[in-house]
Amino acid sequence: MAHSAPGKHYRKGISLVKLFEMFPDNETAEQWFVESRWPDGIRCAYCDSENVNTKASHKTMPYRCNCCKKRFSVKTNSLMHASNISYQKWVIAVYLVTTSLKGVSSMKLHRDLDITQKSAWYMLQRIRAFYIETHEPFEGENEVDESYFGGKEANKHAKDKLNAGRGVVGKTAVVGVKNRDTNKVQAEVVDRTDKETLQGFVVENTTPDSVVYTDEARAYSGLPREHEAVGHSVGEFVREQAHTNGLESFWAMLKRGYAGTYHHISPKHLHRYVDEFSGRHNVRPLDTIDQMAAIVHRAAGKRLPYQELIA
Repeated sequence: MAHSAPGKHYRKGISLVKLFEMFPDNETAEQWFVESRWPDGIRCAYCDSENVNTKASHKTMPYRCNCCKKRFSVKTNSLMHASNISYQKWVIAVYLVTTSLKGVSSMKLHRDLDITQKSAWYMLQRIRAFYIETHEPFEGENEVDESYFGGKEANKHAKDKLNAGRGVVGKTAVVGVKNRDTNKVQAEVVDRTDKETLQGFVVENTTPDSVVYTDEARAYSGLPREHEAVGHSVGEFVREQAHTNGLESFWAMLKRGYAGTYHHISPKHLHRYVDEFSGRHNVRPLDTIDQMAAIVHRAAGKRLPYQELIA
């Protein structure tokens, strides 16, 4: 009896053994970052000029722009900006985040890379910041749903309890949309789940002629899209094409990461983790090396200062 191949079997992965064969030293890793950031040739990290001296005699800044006269490296204005961590360790970090569907904790990364936990946390936050990609509003059929993240009121210390009920009290809301044609997801943290907020999210992320499937929440009533809802409260989860099962699967993965990998995510940084899981989900059809290169390319010309991160 023939067995069907597992999902995404067409992708070309990279084993740990293969990773270290590909990047045996710092120089090889640096060259990969250069090619991933500038696939069409090195450009100035400051003014984007292609008139660059690539043989500048400097220990850490091997390039010099002939236009703005500034020296730079592939780390300049990127996710690695001003980092003293080696290129090889950065490659490993990007690989681990790319291939770990439930995420990587800073404690594990600090042990795997032999760096401090603080440095590992900063590395991960910088990778998350550039994981998500901008996209055009989704067309066709889309599933929309919201989920909540945070500790249970019953498990909190007395001084931390809000004493305002149970359920979603004290949790942070995240709303998402999943396109059935492309399988891509867009999700974001929201302050509230009222009609204005949820419908505003749907309008921003779907085209006017798209179809939207939701649960029976009253906030979606009057949605300016072709709209069908299923009644979760009465045990209805699928009615022909009307369901949100695809997005529920995404929430399940994010919650397994929350509970099993991180154990706690502060509301202040929750949006970064949501971006990470959304971005990783959206590039899963790509080969592993292309997934890794996508992060590096999106971070080009951007940076996330530590003081801004913790502000």
